[in-house]
Amino acid sequence: MLSFILKKNRAYLYTYPEKILSPSELKNFQDLIIQRTKGLPIAYLINSKEFWSLELAINSHTLIPRPETEVLIQTVLKYLDKPNLRIADFGTGSGAIAIALSKEHPDWKIFALDYSQEALEITQKNIQKHQCQNIKIIHSDWGQNCPNELDAIVSNPPYLSLTDPHLSSGDLRFEPRSALISGKFGLEDFEKIILDSQKLLKPEGLLFFEHGYEQAQAVADLLKNNHFSFIETLRDLNNLDRVSIGKNLWTWP
Repeated sequence: MLSFILKKNRAYLYTYPEKILSPSELKNFQDLIIQRTKGLPIAYLINSKEFWSLELAINSHTLIPRPETEVLIQTVLKYLDKPNLRIADFGTGSGAIAIALSKEHPDWKIFALDYSQEALEITQKNIQKHQCQNIKIIHSDWGQNCPNELDAIVSNPPYLSLTDPHLSSGDLRFEPRSALISGKFGLEDFEKIILDSQKLLKPEGLLFFEHGYEQAQAVADLLKNNHFSFIETLRDLNNLDRVSIGKNLWTWP
């Protein structure tokens, strides 16, 4: 927070520990401390968060990117080591997933979709900051306005239930509910995305999900019951089941 106030990196703070803050700097720093003691996430206080070694702008309209989601990026890159693919990021938020993939594969055509116009404004800001020429932003309710003939769809959708106890603790208290909660059991958005994906993916196109660590079987069942096969679940940094993959077998008439 002090780095943010001074617009300096941490190395500067260690190099010049004797620096005296101006009255306005001190007041701004104290204001941030007060908000932090109330639980507001540092990422929202400084409107910034690092993801995939990229500094991203965020605000209260977007989820805070988390290290666990980097496993989703690693998985996509592992399974799709090919040039000139068409990829969609459903529920892009700050654009973290789309931008990380863009930096790794500038040759891919990437569609970043979100229902929140406020979130898409942040996405656009981050795309411009990182000069991602291969990302197209689309305002869409999941796949509603998405182009078809996709090689893959990637998503970190809402997956908490209405009664999930985590909603009342930590950073989740301040993050947008629409990006966290997915119906009574936390599965409604998975169902919508899977149905949309059937129409949008090429035959044998891949669908990548991040989900809750106790939802692996439920997500696998949804995929299997909707013409997806070769379903695989991978574990995150905490060795918990968090990322599932399915291959589309459905050819839309």
